[in-house]
Amino acid sequence: MKHQNYLEFDRSRLKVTPLSERKNNLTLRDIMTLRFSSAVQETFQIIASRIITARRHNSAVVLMIGAHVLRAGTQRYLIDMVEKGHLTCIAMNGAGVVHDFEFALIGSTTESVSQYIRDGRFGLWQETSRINDIVSSAAKNKMGLGEAVGRVIEEEQFPNRDISILAAGYRLGIPITVHVGIGYDIVHEHYNCDGAAYGQTSYTDFLRFAKVLDSLEGGVVMNFGSAVMAPEVYLKALAMVKNVARQEGRSISKFTTLVCDLVNLPSNYHEEHSRDNPAYYFRPWKTMLVRTVADGGESYYVQGHHAETIPQLWTAISSFKPKGI
Repeated sequence: MKHQNYLEFDRSRLKVTPLSERKNNLTLRDIMTLRFSSAVQETFQIIASRIITARRHNSAVVLMIGAHVLRAGTQRYLIDMVEKGHLTCIAMNGAGVVHDFEFALIGSTTESVSQYIRDGRFGLWQETSRINDIVSSAAKNKMGLGEAVGRVIEEEQFPNRDISILAAGYRLGIPITVHVGIGYDIVHEHYNCDGAAYGQTSYTDFLRFAKVLDSLEGGVVMNFGSAVMAPEVYLKALAMVKNVARQEGRSISKFTTLVCDLVNLPSNYHEEHSRDNPAYYFRPWKTMLVRTVADGGESYYVQGHHAETIPQLWTAISSFKPKGI
C-alpha cells in the first residue's frame, strides 16, 4: 500500500519550449582555436613528461572534467589530445553531456538560470530532452552513456560535431565516460527521463572507467574543475583496481595526479589539513593530492582558469622534447 505522503510529481503537466526560444550565453564564438600558450607553468612541463612516458609504456592517462571546462571553450584542445593519443579516457558529469550535445546540435548552450527559473522554463527545452531517448535506447542495447550520445552526434552528423568531445571519443574508440547524479541535470526534469536507464548506462561507464584505471601504474590522472564527481568516482574505481592488482601480485601505486581549479590551496598541499579547517572538505585536495598518492605516487596542483590551464597543458604536451634533444 502506497503511503499518502509518498506522492510523485506529474511530469506530464510540464510545458516544454523549443530551443529556438532560448537565449544562450555561449556560442561558437566562445570556442577557442588551437594556439600555443606564450608562457607555460613548470608544473605542466612536468605533467607533459609524465604523460609522454606513460603512453610509451601503455599506462593510463585520464582527464576528469567539470562542465565548466567545456563552457570555457577548450573543446579543440581536448579533442586534439585525444586524437594524438595523449589521453586514454575523459570522464565528465551529466552537465557536460548537455553542453556537448547542445553545442553540437545548435552551436550554442548555457541558459541564464536567473532569467528562466523565474517563470519555470529553466531546463525545459524540447531538443535537449532527446538525450533522454538516447539514454533509454542505450540501456536496452547495453551501451555506455558517453558512447551512446557520441554515436548519435557522430552518425547523425550534427552540424557542429567537430567540437563534440563525445563524438570524438566514439569516432576514435576512446572511452568518454559520464558519471551522473540523478536530479543534477536539466534532462532529469523531462517526462521522458528514465532514471533506471541513466543508472545502468552511467554505471557501465563507471566500470569502463575502472577498467582504464587498471593500467594506472606509471600513468596520470588529471582533474580540472570537478570538486565532487572526479575525486569520488576516481577513489572508488582506484580501490577496485588496487584490490584486484593485489590479488595478482601487481602494484598500482606509482602514478601522478594533477588538480587544476580556482581554489587557493597552501604551498603544503601535499599534507592533509585537520577536520576543523574548511579546506579539509575540498575533496580533490585530500583525495587526489594526498591520500591516493601516499604509497609511491606524486601530485601537483595548479590554480587557474580552464581557458588558461588547458591550453598550457596542451602546449606543454605538443611541444615536449626529451632532455638532451
